[in-house]
Amino acid sequence: MTAFETLAIHAGQEPDPTTGAVVPPLHLSSTFKQDGVGGLRGGYEYARSGNPTRTALEECLAALEGGSHAFAFASGLAAEDTLLRSVARPGAHVVLPNDAYGGSYRLIAGVLSNWGISHTSADLSDPDAVRAAIRPETAVVWCETPTNPLLGIADIAALAGIAHDAGALLVVDNTFASPYLQQPLTLGADAVVHSTTKYLGGHSDVVGGALIVNDQELAEKVKYHQNAVGAVAGPFDSWLTLRGIKTLAVRMEQHCTNAERIVEVLTSHRAVTTVRYPGLPEHPGHETAAKQMRRFGGMIALQLGGGLEHALAVVAKTQIFTLAESLGGVESLIEHPGQMTHQSVAGSPLEVPEDLIRLSVGIENVDDLIGDLLQALG
Repeated sequence: MTAFETLAIHAGQEPDPTTGAVVPPLHLSSTFKQDGVGGLRGGYEYARSGNPTRTALEECLAALEGGSHAFAFASGLAAEDTLLRSVARPGAHVVLPNDAYGGSYRLIAGVLSNWGISHTSADLSDPDAVRAAIRPETAVVWCETPTNPLLGIADIAALAGIAHDAGALLVVDNTFASPYLQQPLTLGADAVVHSTTKYLGGHSDVVGGALIVNDQELAEKVKYHQNAVGAVAGPFDSWLTLRGIKTLAVRMEQHCTNAERIVEVLTSHRAVTTVRYPGLPEHPGHETAAKQMRRFGGMIALQLGGGLEHALAVVAKTQIFTLAESLGGVESLIEHPGQMTHQSVAGSPLEVPEDLIRLSVGIENVDDLIGDLLQALG
């Protein structure tokens, strides 16, 4: 079996047969010459339906996630929307994590609800809670592990069994882990979604999304909706994402190493009341994370004793950690989820604690990062 690091550099990225270029060409054409009506060269006719640069990215993503089909989109939410419209009809029901990403919640509760899709939130780490949330019309169990932003962990294999017993699909948002740390399809998931903006792209310079599946029938449904709706990844976005993926393995190792060092410091700091990180033995999902993940990731959530005002003061004081939304880039970011990425869940059962701070730990020198956090915490 070819190793992950090798697949990241070579899958879907053979040298150009015409020139020998080792980097896949950037195909900017919006349309392709046909050799007679229906005589397509390589299967390409119009760039919404397919583009060689996008194909290279999709082949690489499928290989990294252990899937047979991958689809690249203009954003992670475009991938989510396409999948849900492919498998759920009006009257269908979705089970969500009780600490889901705010954008996913907004899509399902604020957009797809108008299309007749209902939802129930549940603690996905509790099998009994998941079973209780499932209804006869449940089409999808939607999982994040680790969750955004509370770093909750769910047992993917166990959830797959529960979902399949109910005739539902298990979809796993693998953005926080990346395929380097975790491959949900190998654990029984039916589909994996990513915001490729994050760890896969890795450089905060491209927005994109991806969906990877193994089932042929499901792949055909997704492909139809991808083309019909049209929220596809552009060729330059695909090229940038491919470039980022080449270094995914080495970046993820450094993200994890830096995060582990920072967690050691935060857990002993007097101003910090709670540190949420799956690598901590006291984390309720630690054993499950250790079983299904290679390492524990570069995301950390913490809570402070001073409440909202203290949290806002800390995120304003960092100098190396940049106050910004998003995550997974080479640079370290800090944010206040309640008033930034998760503002859309305010007042809902998914509302996050007001003193919560989320860190996306980059690959800078870890001593510099620790010093920055210590001066900000005071």
